[in-house]
Amino acid sequence: MNHPEARTIVFLDRDGTLNPDPGYIPSLDQFQFFPDTVSALKSLNDREYAFVIVTNQSGVARGKIKPTDLDDIHRFIEDQFKTEGIPLLGVYVCPHHPDDGCRCRKPEISLFEQAVKDHSINLDRSYIIGDSEADIKAGKALSMKTILVRTGNGRLTAKKLAEAMVESDFLGDNLTECIEFIMRDRSSA
Repeated sequence: MNHPEARTIVFLDRDGTLNPDPGYIPSLDQFQFFPDTVSALKSLNDREYAFVIVTNQSGVARGKIKPTDLDDIHRFIEDQFKTEGIPLLGVYVCPHHPDDGCRCRKPEISLFEQAVKDHSINLDRSYIIGDSEADIKAGKALSMKTILVRTGNGRLTAKKLAEAMVESDFLGDNLTECIEFIMRDRSSA
C-alpha cells in the first residue's frame, strides 16, 4: 500500500476545513474558502508536498445537492488550486448517505486507498487535516499524522475526542497553524 519513493501528501477534508460549513452547500455561488485557505496551502508550494481532498457529501444522497452542482464546486476548487500553483492530486468524494454502509464514507478508508493506488502515496509520510472525528479516525486507521482544525465542527470534535480519550497529533485554530505544524514536523524528521 505504501510507496517509498512518493512525496509527502496532505489529505484535506473540505467543509469546515477549507471552507465554512453551513450544513450543505448546494451550489457554487454558496461556496467560499476560509480567508487563510489559499495562503496557508501555498506556503507548502516550495516543498515536496501535494494535496488530496477527501470529502463526505451525503447531501447528494439526501437530494440536497445535485451531482452536477457538486462537480461545479470541485472544478472551481481544482481551478483555484491550479491558478495559485497549489499541487492538488485529486478530489475524492463519498456521495452516500451515512446509513448506506458504504466503504468510502469517512472514517472508512476506501477513498484513501484509491488515492494511494492512483498517485503512489506513502501514507507513513502523509498527514490528514480535518474538523471531524471521522477525519481523525480515518487518519489513525491509515497510520497518518492527524491534525484537527478548530474551524467548522473542530471545537466540538476536540471535546468529543477528549471524552473518548482519542488524541490527534496536533490541534490548530486554523489551517495556517495546521500547515505550520506540518512544516515544523517534517523539518525535524
